[in-house]
This record gives sequence, structure tokens and C-alpha cells, in this order.
Amino acid sequence: MSPRTRGSIVVVGDCLRDVDVVGDVEKLCPDAPAPVLGAAERRERPGGAGLTALLAARSTERPVRLVTVLGPGDPVGALLPGVDVVAATAEGTVPTKTRMIADDRVLLRVDDGGLGPFAMSSAMVEAIAGAGVVLVSDYGRGMTADPAVRAALSEAATRVPVVWDPHPHGAPPVPGATLVTPNLSEARGYVSGTPGYGREFRSHTFPAEPAALGEALREHWGVDAVAVTAGAEGAVLRAATGTSVVPAAPARGGDPCGAGDRFAASVAVALAEGSAVDDAVGEAVAAAAAFVAAGGAGALDAPGTDEAPDPVAAARARGATVVATGGCFDLLHAGHARTLAAARALAGEDGALVVCLNSDASVRRLKGPDRPVVSEADRAEMLRALAAVDAVEVFDEDDPRAVLDRLRPDVWVKGGDYATDELLETPLVHSWGGEVVAVPYHAGRSSTRLLARLETDPVTSGGTP
Repeated sequence: MSPRTRGSIVVVGDCLRDVDVVGDVEKLCPDAPAPVLGAAERRERPGGAGLTALLAARSTERPVRLVTVLGPGDPVGALLPGVDVVAATAEGTVPTKTRMIADDRVLLRVDDGGLGPFAMSSAMVEAIAGAGVVLVSDYGRGMTADPAVRAALSEAATRVPVVWDPHPHGAPPVPGATLVTPNLSEARGYVSGTPGYGREFRSHTFPAEPAALGEALREHWGVDAVAVTAGAEGAVLRAATGTSVVPAAPARGGDPCGAGDRFAASVAVALAEGSAVDDAVGEAVAAAAAFVAAGGAGALDAPGTDEAPDPVAAARARGATVVATGGCFDLLHAGHARTLAAARALAGEDGALVVCLNSDASVRRLKGPDRPVVSEADRAEMLRALAAVDAVEVFDEDDPRAVLDRLRPDVWVKGGDYATDELLETPLVHSWGGEVVAVPYHAGRSSTRLLARLETDPVTSGGTP
């Protein structure tokens, strides 16, 4: 049976414009204790619901429409390739947030602009009515409080999934919404200000607090589910059937700006593709972590996707150390853990550890026709789940020289009592100035020994003791 699919994704909400003025600070203003920014670059991109729509469009081939309000001649539409903009016109200009940035730090933000009252057009009503999934991206500028907008959204909630990304100054979600996605701080504020739900959640622990907040808000708003996002910890989904926790993968460095928009857009896209709500939240947590690692909203100025960059390239861009290690990793054991921990330590806090993993075909040639026990896809997934590992590169050859030539790590790590100068790959690694080192290993631990024990132990192999 083919997976359930849905049609277009319609994003409804307040559109903003984000501007970054980037440069260097080399002196202070002579008449005030303020830095002088020598502007070298000015970057513009959509913000608010515009950013959410752009992220959705970059994640799917389905039609993405943005229902919003713009001022006469506002240039935001030109910043939204792949998005069909359906807008009412109001007096004024789209609110603009301008950040002054030096050395990747924001020195100052200037907010200006604003829009007057608007009248919802028939085209906006038709766009919402024709949606397969609706994503409300509320930025507290008044659009979701408009009675005509709320009526259209309430009607949509009776037919299709409605995802609501709320704002502290925005209107509450319409009853029947499929999923509401506040962050932890927002959820605390909503609950503390909600009549009948002003109790304090004294246990500020994850996931207990977000689960309790989510249930209180789900009941108060009359929505199907609430996913409380908690940054690096992930998200907690509270639905009528119970609580689900989705931890986030570590995202070293990066910029969290726009992570909430990436999360909401990913949920909407996943629902449009037929995912269940809990699966959609899982996909969204992973997408948000990748988005942060890639540099957040500021990385969207160049064309392309917002997926996490190659960790080797990212580490080198930071001037950090790239370390690689390799092996079959058929059955993970303590020896593997020690090798990976030692290799990650050599990379340093800002560096990257890449595991070069033998493919299934490569393992069979090295270990025999009965190996590997665990497929390369599962072995790669297990390794990526480890905090020490930044990336996994699968290779088909009998030795890692080809993949090392592509990666060109600063350090190649072998776990065990190897004579590093005699390894086949040592001359190659030395050719670009890299080092080859051996790290202590856990004697007596190996996948082969574990498998041999399973075959001979009558209890673990399923035989008669």
C-alpha cells in the first residue's frame, strides 16, 4: 500500500524582513564608548512566516504558498523563490530587523517598519481552503487575531492537519489544531498566564516539565497535541495517547536563529508526506539540529539546502582538527567505545571525528561470507548516534586509502597495538602533512570474539543449557 500523501502546504502568518550588516570592528567611536562597524557586506532574507515558507519550499517538491500581509512595494516576495505569495496589502512596510554583526557576534539590532490594518482577500481564503496542510507561523503582529483569518483556519482544522507555531504576543491556536509547537520558555509563559493553569511546575527537569506543560496547554487550547521544544535537549510531544520524547543530536557550534521555523516547517512537510505526528516531530528535531549546525538562518543567503554541511569542511573552516578512524564496527563493544573516545579527544572541542566504515561487501571480503552480522546502514546509524562521532563515511575498498584521500584528515587513528609506520595508509596520510597514531585498546574485546562466544554458548545461542 502506498503511503498517504497530501497536497500543498500553506503557511499563514506575519512576514518580516531580516537584514544582516556584517563587517569588522577596529576602533571605538570618538564621541561615545561604542564600537565602529566597518560594514563589508549587507545580506537580506525573509523573516517570520516568510522564512518558514522558504524553509518548507526548500524541503519538498510540493507547492508551498504563503498567506500574509505586505506593504505597497515591499521587496520580501523577491526573497522567496519557490513560494507562491498570496498577500493582502496594508499601509506601511513589513517590519524589518537589522543586525550589526562582527566576528559572528551581534553588536546591535535595529527594528523598524510596521503595517496597518488589512482586509482578508478572497484569494487568501481560497488558498487556505485548498491547503493539504496548514502551517500557522505567528509572529505576534496581529494577523492570527483577525476574525476572518481565524474563521478560515478553524474551518481548515476540521479537514486537514493544522500546525501552529505560536508567539507570546499572538492569538491562541484554533481548537482542533493538529499540533502546536511552543518552545519551553513560551510554554512556561502560556501556562503561568492561563486561568486555571497558573500552578508552578516545580520540577524543571527534562522531560517531566515539558510533558506537564504540554498536557496543560493541550487541554486548555483544545488541540490534538503539543510539542514543546527544548533546544539542544530535543522535544517532548504530549498527545491524548501519552508522552513521546525525541532527543536532539549534538550540534556543535552553529547559530540557533530560525531553528523554531525549521522545526515547524519540517513538521508540516512530514505531515504532507503522510507521516504520523510523532514521526513528524522526530524528523523535525533532526532537521532543526542540522539547520543549527549549518549556521542557522544566516546560512540561507547562498542558494541550496539548509542541511548540515560536510563536518570535515566545517571543521576546516573553523581552523579545527579533523580526525578519522576506521573499521567494521560489526558488533559495538567497549573496545570500540575507547577507541572512538580517544580519537574524539584528539579532535578537540571544535574539531570533527569521521568514522570510515567498511561496507557490507568489504566486510565479507575481509571477514568471510557470514559477516557482517549487522548491515552497513544499521552500523552507520549506530555510530552516528554516538556523541563522539560527527560523521560516517562508508567505503567499499579493502583498505581505507581511497576514502582517506578524499577526506584528508589531520590525524588518522588506529585502535590497537599497530606499528603505525608499517600501515599501508601511512605514506598517503603523511603526503598531506597528516599524522598516523595508535591509541590504547580494550584487550580481548572484538566483534569476532563476541560472535564466537554466541556460537558456543548454548544459552545465548538458543540451545539447551
